[in-house]
Amino acid sequence: MQQFLSSVESALLPLATPYTPEGSNPLAVVHQWLFALAYEQPLFATQRGITSETLIKVLTKLELFKTAATFKKKLLATTVIKPPSTSKFTFIDLFAGIGGMRIGFQNAGGTCVFSSEFEKNAQETYRVNHGDFPFGDITKIPPKDIPDHDVLIGGFPCQPFSHAGLKLGIEDTRGTLFHDIAEILKTKRPKFALLENVKGLISHDQGYTLQVILRSLTKIGYNCNISKELIKTGTPKQIQAEAKKMVLRSIDFGVPQNRQRIYIVLWRDALPKGFVYPTPTHTSTRVGDILEDNPDEKFTISDKLWNGHQRRKIENDKNGKGFGFGIVDEESTYTNTISARYYKDGSEILIAQKNKNPRKLTQREAARLQGFPDEFILSKSSVQAYKQFGNSVSVPVIESLAKKISKEL
Repeated sequence: MQQFLSSVESALLPLATPYTPEGSNPLAVVHQWLFALAYEQPLFATQRGITSETLIKVLTKLELFKTAATFKKKLLATTVIKPPSTSKFTFIDLFAGIGGMRIGFQNAGGTCVFSSEFEKNAQETYRVNHGDFPFGDITKIPPKDIPDHDVLIGGFPCQPFSHAGLKLGIEDTRGTLFHDIAEILKTKRPKFALLENVKGLISHDQGYTLQVILRSLTKIGYNCNISKELIKTGTPKQIQAEAKKMVLRSIDFGVPQNRQRIYIVLWRDALPKGFVYPTPTHTSTRVGDILEDNPDEKFTISDKLWNGHQRRKIENDKNGKGFGFGIVDEESTYTNTISARYYKDGSEILIAQKNKNPRKLTQREAARLQGFPDEFILSKSSVQAYKQFGNSVSVPVIESLAKKISKEL
């Protein structure tokens, strides 16, 4: 089946290259076309002359396309993390990383019609698992060219905004990647959006960043669980207090990790009056449930590193910093939050071992700690794998949110 995919890619790459946005790989266009044909969804670049009929004609001539159903079957055979067989709704995946949010929304019945991720290693991991190469620099893609969709999802970078304007509208976000999300929402008008960020967004720049984000979104016609009146007239401190209710913990959704993130759910004006966040599942968690049997000795940290961890913890305690290594065992309920720097020394999550130094998580354990399925293909680079899972999301939390959103569509 990989030969089938290679043949299709070779047939369509010449057509895709002229339509490839700056900062993206032509494969991104090809793969978006393929999934659009299989799921009979909108094509990328239809506004500039390429139609489904054009692509089908090329593929039929090479005996690579007979019907959408048979084409979908062959395409799915090349995909590890498979989309649903029937689609309840469509979504786009922005700042996609390795597709953790995509998995959650697919598990809720959604079909991804467009994805974007800038980092090359994450792009490759995304491709081998989801079957499509994500587009690159989102700032180079006109919002009007993005396919229509029901839900926009994305974990956007947290950047400070200029205090110069103080209009607190979409124009205040220029020069940041959030501005691109806002422009897509303004242009494509999806029914819902889910924006994920670190809990620190609430306090970032003393609340000014969050205030600009929420006022920008409400001014272009979206609501969230904070009233428009409070967003318009309230102080940053008042908005911060309400935003804390949008924070969900991974441990509350069956993931043995003390990860807290803010999830801003947005819905278009004139849609539902409110959104009820998912109720914690209260599923019991145990670190031992995500651990592998007989991990390689290479994950056991050296005497030098272990001594250094212990020394720094003692020094930090003396200086009142309160930060050092975090050590758990199989019976622990949860771990600290895994971060993108985990590959450096593993200090935030060490696994206790009998009669020897503690060890780091394996890459597969890091994946499980974020709720990724075991069929998920890891990056060949251990450094990149740790970075990617540290930067990702807890899939069960996203899935719970996605199921709630899907009921409102």
